Amino acid sequence: MKKWLKRIGLGFLLLLLIVYIWQFELANYGLMQLRGQLNVVNNAIPLEEFLALPETTEEERFKIQVIQEARTFAFDSLGINYSDNYTKIFDQEDKPSMYVVTACEPFEFKAKLWKFPVVGSVPYKGFFSREKALEEARSIREADSIDVSVRTAGGWSTLGWFNDPVLSNMLKRTEGDLASLIIHELTHGTLFVKDSVTFNENLASFIGDKGAVLFLEAKYGKGAPEVNNFLARQADEELFKNYMLLASKQLDSTYVAMAGLEKERKQEIKDQMIEAIRSNIDTVSFQSDRYKGYFEKYEPNNTFFMSFLRYNSVLGLLEEELNANFGGDLKRFLIYLKETYPSV
Repeated sequence: MKKWLKRIGLGFLLLLLIVYIWQFELANYGLMQLRGQLNVVNNAIPLEEFLALPETTEEERFKIQVIQEARTFAFDSLGINYSDNYTKIFDQEDKPSMYVVTACEPFEFKAKLWKFPVVGSVPYKGFFSREKALEEARSIREADSIDVSVRTAGGWSTLGWFNDPVLSNMLKRTEGDLASLIIHELTHGTLFVKDSVTFNENLASFIGDKGAVLFLEAKYGKGAPEVNNFLARQADEELFKNYMLLASKQLDSTYVAMAGLEKERKQEIKDQMIEAIRSNIDTVSFQSDRYKGYFEKYEPNNTFFMSFLRYNSVLGLLEEELNANFGGDLKRFLIYLKETYPSV
């Protein structure tokens, strides 16, 4: 019996070794991400403990209360699945915790995809190390000659694999934005369809923003200053989204039209269009200065527009379905989606 157990054990180890060699790069990346995630999880402390710290400010205490209230509202009023996510907090020490690499063809809105177990193909790759993220970006750029970018992530969901903590930098957000972010990430933990990142991100953004309005109205009452302030921010955000969606569609049409041109001419036309998009943003009649000079510090490439489409391209369709088939009832809409689509 012991001999058979030993053989089974050796066979299992051999199988693991074969899989590791076969998927060496993926396995190394997975182990690196696991270490980073465990560092976050293991160094997070319960919100109650954070509230008891003498150095915790009143503003931070208020934001923790917002998170706790938003969680309860999401579970009770929006159809979000219950979890222990965001009951702990991780101190980022005012530094980014996650860096995201994205890549896209230079003259086509075709994103580079990475394949992972469970979630399938995704158009981004996260790193807990800035150096590793920049290394990955350089490697892609040199190997494929495509548009690449590295950005920081304000939050992320492990889809139930870990107890996701609040990140301390989240507490810098306004009340409405914070509630929207928490509901956004909780939506990922409720419904995440394999190989459907655009649907997943659009849905989470949609539920997050709509849910935040309902949360503020339940807390303060319709027409309250807190509600109106958030709605004003959303109005500016809507103007920005409409501007960027139109710009993205114009770029996409231009890429199709110039398919037969030389690369140098394509790049010239692309640069001219992106420069026009950058400069014309100041012609939009925003209510606040939130987007004033938005592109002054950098020139976006196709990864920016692809990312924007990924999070916003089907919001209008979700809005239409919510109103036409569910009478604006967000909870009933989400319950229907949970019953209709298989989640990882």
